[in-house]
Amino acid sequence: MKVLVCDPIDENGVNLLKENGFEVDVKTGMDPDELKKTIKGYEVMVVRSATKVTKDVIDSADNLKLVVRGGVGIDNIDTQAAKAKNIAVKNTPAASTVSVAEHTFALLLTLARKLHEADKSTKEGKWEKKKLKGTELYNKTLGLVGVGRIGLAVAKRALGFEMKVLGFDPYIDKKTLGENNITSVEKLDDLLSRSDIISIHSPLTDETKNLINETNINKMKNGAIVVNSARGGVVDESALAKALQSGKLSGAALDVYEKEPLVDSPLMKLNNIVLAPHIAASTQEAQERVGIESAKTIIEHFK
Repeated sequence: MKVLVCDPIDENGVNLLKENGFEVDVKTGMDPDELKKTIKGYEVMVVRSATKVTKDVIDSADNLKLVVRGGVGIDNIDTQAAKAKNIAVKNTPAASTVSVAEHTFALLLTLARKLHEADKSTKEGKWEKKKLKGTELYNKTLGLVGVGRIGLAVAKRALGFEMKVLGFDPYIDKKTLGENNITSVEKLDDLLSRSDIISIHSPLTDETKNLINETNINKMKNGAIVVNSARGGVVDESALAKALQSGKLSGAALDVYEKEPLVDSPLMKLNNIVLAPHIAASTQEAQERVGIESAKTIIEHFK
């Protein structure tokens, strides 16, 4: 069987597929037209977050049986179009959990202690101790919007900092949250009004599109912080910029954006925001796990 790898995965995953009799071609960075031409003849397609598996791409495939998304979520794949052609869609949700959870805390700590400003200032030869007064995470309330694998991993780390953790997720039962020392909140409004820090860990769906908008930001505490290392589009970036400029929010940290790469955004001109280029899962360990888990998913599927 032929496998087309459209986004980079660890070579251990590629080698594992070859050892199990698969013919693997790695062709990354293709534009949509090139992808539609290339996909013909392949039984399996492997993507990460960059490649968009649209209906046009799926309709161009003449032998496709499986699409594997290396990582969490499948929102860059038109699952309805795949289902219509009897193409299976799978992902590797656990492979990058630790890396994304740690990155979320890296963003939060950088923002809380103004490390991004401190680094820039110190390298410029300044010594601005008074200006760079931060805030502790201890005893603060962290509100998790989405409490799946990554949300639970973030909660575990927050509890290590002796934070209070609230969780809003209509698809997770209260028992699971309680077992992980998370206080279940039934309404998003309650979580927004009670949290010092709101961290997003939900997929991008019609339900969550621009969930953190001007209306919901106004329900937050004055001086609250928003962190998003999940999916771009869940946070309304225009509304976020206005809230940061006005002081309604004291800070924000983003790893994902509605359009990537981020270009000419008002967010780029603000000091009270930390911006990263979608690197939450970009660790050596996570990349290796994603590659191997993607390969194992393919092998098991055809067994």
